[in-house]
Amino acid sequence: MPYPLPQFAEPEPYGFIYIGFQAEPAQRSPVHTRTPRRQRAAAQLVQAVPALVRREDVVSVRIFRAVFIPPLPGAPRHDLAMLIRTTRVDQLETVRTCDEVSAFAGEQILAGVNVARIGDTEARADGAFLFNHFTAAPGTDAEAVWRSVTGWYTTKTGVDNSTALRPIGPSPFALVNYARLPAGPIRFLSGQLARPSFHRFVRATLDAHGVHALPAVHRLVHASA
Repeated sequence: MPYPLPQFAEPEPYGFIYIGFQAEPAQRSPVHTRTPRRQRAAAQLVQAVPALVRREDVVSVRIFRAVFIPPLPGAPRHDLAMLIRTTRVDQLETVRTCDEVSAFAGEQILAGVNVARIGDTEARADGAFLFNHFTAAPGTDAEAVWRSVTGWYTTKTGVDNSTALRPIGPSPFALVNYARLPAGPIRFLSGQLARPSFHRFVRATLDAHGVHALPAVHRLVHASA
């Protein structure tokens, strides 16, 4: 292994539900600005959160606003996103289909579990948050491939946290990595692309296993806990 693997923390015991919302029509530009329509949609989600967190099977709810989404085929291009933690994993289906969640009318991207973790992604609320969506060839262990490249990120980019979510049941993605970035989205994404070692190691490793990364960078709008 050319880069030392980071110290992995104990995975979180909760279930996770990741939902995307489209406030504005889909756009080609990767930059997502804070338009009045997006602000109104975010405010409506925030107003609906208390009813959801009053449920005993919900631990927390976070709402995000997209700021930068590279125009890659297959990447989710939602204006807003919601991340719900359920008290237990076996409550995922109950919460996913409850009236409070159904009322949001969003696209449920993933319902799953945290399979691996580095540091604490939510230690701070400021900064940019990455949702990196991984597709994988059938039979590929996307978690193992992701683990194998984490050392490059912690060594080369200063990322000190990561929360890897694996779906339980149908999802277009084999894994979604949720992480707080050490820099703004353009600086971070362009910075990794400018490093030859990113192409020699990270991209080559993903390509060799038929894994593709589709990043979307957001900022936190609201946190219930």
